[in-house]
Amino acid sequence: MKDDHRWLDEPRNVDRIVHGLYILCALVFLADLLYTKHPFFDVENVFGFYAAFGFVGSVTLVLVAKQLRRVLMRREDFYESPERTDDDD
Repeated sequence: MKDDHRWLDEPRNVDRIVHGLYILCALVFLADLLYTKHPFFDVENVFGFYAAFGFVGSVTLVLVAKQLRRVLMRREDFYESPERTDDDD
């Protein structure tokens, strides 16, 4: 039998990806110092505003989606006809 071992199965590789994403996020956050802004609103001049705004927006989107799931969720057998059973096959 063939060993179906993937590179993401090793926790060390997953940790490397997570640490790499942390470093990438920090670099993008610090890149806010390297360009001149032309803001429409004064609050956009605050260092890291766009990073904070994106983070808050993403967290809000996830929390709203979790609540929306409660409203839209249906039973597991919602699309099956009620008269059909497993014995019919």
